[in-house]
Amino acid sequence: MSEQFCDYLRQSLHHLFTTARTISLFSLLPLLLLAAVLPLLTGCGDKHNEKPAPPRPVRYQVIGTASAHPVTVRTGEIRAHDETALAFRLDGRMVNRLVDIGERVHAGQVLAAIESETGKNQLTSATADVESARAAERVAALNLSRMQKLMPSGAIARTQLDSARADWQAAASRLKSSIAAMHTAQENLTWTQLTAPAEGIITHVSASAGQVVSAGQTIFTLATSDARDVVFDIADPQRLPVPSSNALQFPVALLTNPSIRASGKLRDISPQADPQTRTWQVRVTLEAPPAAMALGASASVEISSAMPGGYTVPVSALSRLGDQPAVFIIDGHGQAQLRAVTLAGYSATSAVIASGVGVGDKVITAGVSKLRAGEPVIAGELQP
Repeated sequence: MSEQFCDYLRQSLHHLFTTARTISLFSLLPLLLLAAVLPLLTGCGDKHNEKPAPPRPVRYQVIGTASAHPVTVRTGEIRAHDETALAFRLDGRMVNRLVDIGERVHAGQVLAAIESETGKNQLTSATADVESARAAERVAALNLSRMQKLMPSGAIARTQLDSARADWQAAASRLKSSIAAMHTAQENLTWTQLTAPAEGIITHVSASAGQVVSAGQTIFTLATSDARDVVFDIADPQRLPVPSSNALQFPVALLTNPSIRASGKLRDISPQADPQTRTWQVRVTLEAPPAAMALGASASVEISSAMPGGYTVPVSALSRLGDQPAVFIIDGHGQAQLRAVTLAGYSATSAVIASGVGVGDKVITAGVSKLRAGEPVIAGELQP
C-alpha cells in the first residue's frame, strides 16, 4: 500500500474524530472498527514484506604475483627483410607478364613488357638523324680542310676560313646531339621490358597483361634476401622499451602453431603514424627463423612494456573513489568493497596497479559501473 493512501487514511480518521464531538460515540463505533481493521487488511506496512534482492553474480580475477614488466602481445605479418618495388620507367599498355607471385627470379630476368612500337620508331628516327648529322659533319670537315690549304696562298679571305671552321663546329655538335638522342631512344626501348635487378622471390603482383600502367607504378614487389622481418602496428610507440644496445629480444611465435618460435631484434619504428589507422609500424628482424615462418604468415610478438611493474587487471575493472582510481574487491563476507588504488600505467586493454591490492584479492572485472559499496555479490565467472 502506498504512503499516499496511508496519508489519506490518517486525514480521514482525523476528520472522524473531529465529527465525533458533535454526534454520539455509539453511532461512530462501526466506523472506528473499520478504521482499525482496514490497515491490517490492506497491508500499509507492505514495505516490510518486500524480499531483499538476491546477490548479484560477478566476473572476477584473482590477483597473482606482480610482474616486473607487463607483457603485451601483438599480431603481425612475416615479410622479407629487403623488399624492392619494381615499376616501368615509361607509360604504356602492358602486353605480357611472365612471372607470378611466389616465383623465384634471377638477376636480369625479364618479368613483364609494355608496347614497344613507339620506342622502335623513336630509335629508327634517332638513327637516321645520326646518319644525316654524320654526313653533314664530314662535308663541313672537308670544306674546312680546303680552306686551310688555300689560306696561305691568299686565295681566300680570312673570314671565309672562319666561316668554314664555324660550320664544321656546328655540324660536329649536331652529330653529338644526334648520337645522344639515339642512345636515349635505345634506353627507352630497353625500358619497355621490366627486368629483375637481383635474385629473389616475387611477393606481390599488382598489374596484369592488357592493363595501361604509368611510369613509376609498382608492378611487382621483389624480396631480394632470405632474411625475415615481423611487421606489426602499435598505438603508442612510447610503450616500447628503448634498448641501450642490440641485446633486446622479442619472442615471436607462429600464430597457427605457437610451438614454432624464434627471437627477433628491433629494426625500426615508423617516424609518423599512418593517416588512416593512426598507428605506428614496427619491424622486428628475426634471427635464424624456421622454415615454417614463411612470407605472409601471421605471428604473435611478445612485447615487454616500458611501464613499471605491478598487478595487471583489465581496464574494465577500474572505477573511481572521489578523485582517485579504484577497484571493487569481493571481501570475506561476500560484499563488493570499493578500494582506492595507484596506477603504474595502462594500455588499451589492461591497467597496471602499483599499490592498493595484494596477492589473493578478488577484483571484480565487469559491470563495476552498476555496483555499490557494500552490495552483496556472488563470485561467478573466474577471468584468467
